[in-house]
Amino acid sequence: MSDVFLEFEWRGQLANATDGARELLAREKVSAYIGFDPSASSLHVGTLVPIVAMKRLQRFGHSPIALLGGGTGLIGDPSGKTVERMLLSADDVRVNVEGVRAQLSKLLEKNAEGPAVRFVDNADWLTRMSAMEFLRDVGKYFTVNYLLAKDSVNRRLESEDGISFTEFSYSLLQAYDFLVLHDRFKCTLQLGGSDQWGNIVAGCDLIRKLRGKPAHGVVMPLLTTSSGTKFGKTEAGTIWLDAGKTSPFRFYQFWLNADDRDVVSYLKYFTFRTQPEIGELEQALETRPEQREAQRALARDVTELVHGTDHVVRAERAAAVLFGGPLAQASVDDILMVFDDAPSITMAAGELDAGVSAAEMTVRTGLAASKAEAGRLIKQGGLYVNDRRFTDERGVMTMADAISRSVIVLRKGQRERRIVKIQE
Repeated sequence: MSDVFLEFEWRGQLANATDGARELLAREKVSAYIGFDPSASSLHVGTLVPIVAMKRLQRFGHSPIALLGGGTGLIGDPSGKTVERMLLSADDVRVNVEGVRAQLSKLLEKNAEGPAVRFVDNADWLTRMSAMEFLRDVGKYFTVNYLLAKDSVNRRLESEDGISFTEFSYSLLQAYDFLVLHDRFKCTLQLGGSDQWGNIVAGCDLIRKLRGKPAHGVVMPLLTTSSGTKFGKTEAGTIWLDAGKTSPFRFYQFWLNADDRDVVSYLKYFTFRTQPEIGELEQALETRPEQREAQRALARDVTELVHGTDHVVRAERAAAVLFGGPLAQASVDDILMVFDDAPSITMAAGELDAGVSAAEMTVRTGLAASKAEAGRLIKQGGLYVNDRRFTDERGVMTMADAISRSVIVLRKGQRERRIVKIQE
């Protein structure tokens, strides 16, 4: 591809662009910014869309700016929201900004090609601006009619709760961010999700009115799955980039479980594979879908980007444990990683040396409500110890059942598991 605009186009990452943006990106190298909302201390898979877009800008020689919303985070962006956000405290926002900054530094500086990313925090200028300065220097250049025409405002006006002046003013704050970055770093382009279109255009308008120069915006479509659900939302909740919130194994599994109808678009969005490479994976998906080659490539690439190669290897090894590998031969670390969300209890090694009845163990782990119920479960062949069926209702479990003298995995039926962690 000759320029990043064409790259965004073939990857399906282009929802809208201001007039002249295509020509600008084909003609010269620019400074471009993307804003990141510090509503939590970790980013999630949805924010990989702008993160990967920023890395593409780097690869095409543009200078990216990552804007941390330490100032706007005190207000909250109403875009795409149906109700008013709960205001975060200044301390919470500061903690979240530092968490997001650390994640972005790792992701954007890893295997970076091209100009380095510049990090800025809009708290540095927004929190130092008085209300009078804001009204005179920014508010003066926007009519109420202009703001009422914004989709993010319009939808909220039609709702029962309406919109507060706090959120009503958000678009002006973001517009001012663009102006500051234009003045300080000659930034002429803002990227974001399609829900940011109104805010981005407001910034372009402010720069044109105050500086007499053109500025541009490019927005990407908001992702939904083929089933119509919001991308990144699962039954277990949000998929976070923080390994402490979503384990690398669960992260890998999220991508591996991508629907056949979604995986090709995800490969275009979230990986740096070329058009021919993705074409080959698309062909494999059509001719041998059971092998899930496209999903495996996607899971490897995105997990490597976020968590590193070592975690890809561990996740693939752990997946073999989950899907039919010999559990008794797996490492304790892999077992705990695979079943990190399973309820667990801790038991002293001495207790297992003496032996614990299978019925009692089943009750203590919560797989049965009583010993009578546990007995029936065992008699009917519904209890598994380390994936081996346990059929002796009067039997006992000992340290001989513990994998590496550290853990026992109990399973009821096909899915319900409990972990017994053993302390020497």
